[in-house]
Amino acid sequence: MTVKTILRHKGTAVSTIEPEASISRAAHWLCLKKIGALVVTKGKAVLGLISEREIVHAFSRNGEAAALMRVNEVMNSHVITVSPEDSISRVMKLMTQHRVRHMPVLRDGELAGIISIGDVVKSRLDDLELESNTLRDAYIAARH
Repeated sequence: MTVKTILRHKGTAVSTIEPEASISRAAHWLCLKKIGALVVTKGKAVLGLISEREIVHAFSRNGEAAALMRVNEVMNSHVITVSPEDSISRVMKLMTQHRVRHMPVLRDGELAGIISIGDVVKSRLDDLELESNTLRDAYIAARH
């Protein structure tokens, strides 16, 4: 299974935000969209990622003043990206190694989607269910 397979099912829509936007706006956008991260872009360039984690850390360090800070002041600019051809196994390893929950998907250097840890877990559960059903069917067929 590859990233492309997951994107085919979930879609390629990505919520983005400008680096100059306020943290307050980013938090509002996350709540409104019911998502955990926004890709920070300028034109077609991916500059970083801002997630609930960065927002919580900003408020922890700066108190209420964090609401007026700009996204580019707290975003993660060391974004780990993947391509549509990457395996889910590779994505799991990268997420674990870098302790991230969201990874932008780039195709030829351009944003082509985003994959979250929830997408990966759902994919693995679907695989395990298919494998379990196949083994059950094979067992039943062998008994008859």
